[in-house]
Amino acid sequence: MSFTVRDIMNTDVITISEDATVREAAKLMSEKNVGCLVVVRNGEPVGIITERDILTRVVAEGKNPDAVRVGWVMSSPIIKGRPDMTLEEAARLMTSKGIKKLPVFEGGKLVGIITLTDLVRSQPYVVELLEDILATEPLPARFQKIIRPRRPLRMR
Repeated sequence: MSFTVRDIMNTDVITISEDATVREAAKLMSEKNVGCLVVVRNGEPVGIITERDILTRVVAEGKNPDAVRVGWVMSSPIIKGRPDMTLEEAARLMTSKGIKKLPVFEGGKLVGIITLTDLVRSQPYVVELLEDILATEPLPARFQKIIRPRRPLRMR
């Protein structure tokens, strides 16, 4: 049996307006226990903001999260997946684009989201699949800890 994105995607996608502040985005991520939000303009998805975006584009640069708008920090244009994609197709797309979160669209409508962690956890064979893909394609540095976790420290 071949699994598709629909089988493992999260259909409870949390969105935020591009006009919201980064502090509001961080608070919403914390409340909902999610690592990203899909950014909307007039109800239409236009980008995505991740914890990493906040860390690198706001915190590390010493910007005020109350003054910076989500629309200024989000990654855009949004890269879209489909619910009928195989897990291999989703993994290849995410790897080629260097992303770990993939919003899923059907008929132009946002219907879910899938993360690289979801892919890895969904089936044991996915880890092997990603390792095969990455044997022929460069591995983005931020994927290292998901695909090739650090070895545990040895206790003395």
